[in-house]
Amino acid sequence: MAHSSDAWDLASWSKAHLAAVESALSDWVVADAPAGLGEAMRYAVLDGGKRLRPLLVLAAAEAVQGGARAALRAACAVELIHAYSLVHDDMPCMDNDVLRRGKPTVHVRFGQAQALLAGDALQALAFELLTPADDGVPHQVQATLCRLLARAAGCAGMAGGQAIDLASVGEALDEAQLRRMHRLKTGALLQASVMMGAACGDIDPRTHDALERYGEALGLAFQVVDDVLDVTADSATLGKTAGKDAAQDKPTYVSLLGLERSRAYARELLAQALAALDASGLQDTRALRALADMVVNREH
Repeated sequence: MAHSSDAWDLASWSKAHLAAVESALSDWVVADAPAGLGEAMRYAVLDGGKRLRPLLVLAAAEAVQGGARAALRAACAVELIHAYSLVHDDMPCMDNDVLRRGKPTVHVRFGQAQALLAGDALQALAFELLTPADDGVPHQVQATLCRLLARAAGCAGMAGGQAIDLASVGEALDEAQLRRMHRLKTGALLQASVMMGAACGDIDPRTHDALERYGEALGLAFQVVDDVLDVTADSATLGKTAGKDAAQDKPTYVSLLGLERSRAYARELLAQALAALDASGLQDTRALRALADMVVNREH
């Protein structure tokens, strides 16, 4: 089982894969949607963000030797769902934020109505990308990808987590409640990214379960680190408003556990993710390992 990253470079691997994702997103998110809608959609998606979710899809697909066409469509579809969620989350009726990915949020730039429509259209486009008529993606794979993404985005995932988040402002959540909120709000889509990549190939139940555990640990680790960075980084570094959670009296891992315990918890979750990969039976998990390490040790 390949563990060594000595001869393997995440930066160069990511650069090649990100170029493919950016090109496909630019092709598929068309500018000529009616009444300026295309411009708002492209503003929301292109030229920004870490693209962690597409990279997880592609890394998992490679680990299981899955189909490249299905994987690229899945990678872009996950990013469209993520982008739509940010557009809606930033609106005044939700988190009311003015900065995202280092630039004004979509509703600030285009108005609230156009932002709402842009998010709606991006969500619909995600599922259109997963169901091509003629791109050689088997119908069973298309159906599996749609089910995984829909579940992760809906009330059992991202939307449900956001509902808990909005209802929890000023509330004293315990660690189990906080973990459930983040597992839904952030973790579900990250875990789905891994499992959508895995669905592009044929895997046995042992590998499936191991990748699910990896995705769950990674998803929670991402949010713990996010909470830490909200306290320790500035807005210019983050590309979004820093210190917002404390200002809005939102429960976070830092407010519950403290800064050092939160950092230690992120490291524990990284160890869990890597242990799951060790148990997966997959020959080459270097990209998945490196992405997990990046999530926990990132600075923005």
